[in-house]
Amino acid sequence: MARRSDGRATVRDIAASAGVSIATVSRVLNDSEDVAPGTRDLVLAAIERLGGLAPVPRARRNRVAEGAVYVHCPYVLSDYFGLIVSSVAETLDLHGRRLVLNAGEAAQNKPVLSGLPLLGGVAGAIMLLPPEPGEQLVALRGTGFPFVVIDPRTTLPRDIAAVSAAHFTGARRLTQHLVELGHRRIGVIAGPDNWLAADARRAGHAAALTEVGVLTPPSLIRSGEPTADEGFRAASELLDLPDRPTALIGFNDKMAVGAMAAAARRGLRVPEDLSVAGFDDIDLARATKPMLTTVRQPLGEMGRMAVTLLMRLLERHQLEALHVELATELIVRASTGPVPTPASPA
Repeated sequence: MARRSDGRATVRDIAASAGVSIATVSRVLNDSEDVAPGTRDLVLAAIERLGGLAPVPRARRNRVAEGAVYVHCPYVLSDYFGLIVSSVAETLDLHGRRLVLNAGEAAQNKPVLSGLPLLGGVAGAIMLLPPEPGEQLVALRGTGFPFVVIDPRTTLPRDIAAVSAAHFTGARRLTQHLVELGHRRIGVIAGPDNWLAADARRAGHAAALTEVGVLTPPSLIRSGEPTADEGFRAASELLDLPDRPTALIGFNDKMAVGAMAAAARRGLRVPEDLSVAGFDDIDLARATKPMLTTVRQPLGEMGRMAVTLLMRLLERHQLEALHVELATELIVRASTGPVPTPASPA
């Protein structure tokens, strides 16, 4: 293994010695909580064994000639996208790579894919939930320009590197939680139609109900943009049904918060009269009263893994697993409870 003249090791040296990814070393160095104790010990032992960590020289960190990374996020950098972009930026900095950011809703109407290979000083790209048709991504891949997609909107060919969360498994476990509480009539406030994540979550929800012999009627499913206003509107429709659901799932936390507001408007208590759950586990999920049961997505890890994959592509490594799916986690809080007992006749 090549070493520096001062005897200290680089992040890459430590990752190789510990048998972990560079992203894992980054999390240990940043004292992140989402590292298993055994893994942390391996990394710290490797640092001690190799003689300490070498700082990244400022001249190298700022050198554009090494190739910047273009990060395209055509959405507002909210608590969801902001967390992913922040982790991308921090991990790129560890690699001494400059970030060129194109973000905001205005970026949705600005075509960028065809021009990426022509940008001076840009070595590769990371794209979050790109709105471009899949064939445009395939065309970009055909140019040999390295890029990674985070949370693809549509199904991508296997030779396009992508990182996403386990949407199917997360939704299935969330619905299983509600089923265990006795719920069978569960309303779903899903994301936009034909989004890969929303389709996978709907499938996971349906799978959990099928396990107990329940089929979800189309009347209990609504689709829309992932906003609190859309959650309020969709929940209002579901709660005004003659036979309203006993639980609502929003396929993002903002939709679920909108659903809680719609329930309050109708005098329904959460969770005594109606259970409500979300997806993502952004800060908002802990700011509601009651706090929201939800599925935690590994947003920071998605960003770090995307950078790891891109670095390997830039170094011309052969990637065996181009589509990486990261585990989700069910977080049970106070917004879900047992199915309400029907009122006894007077």
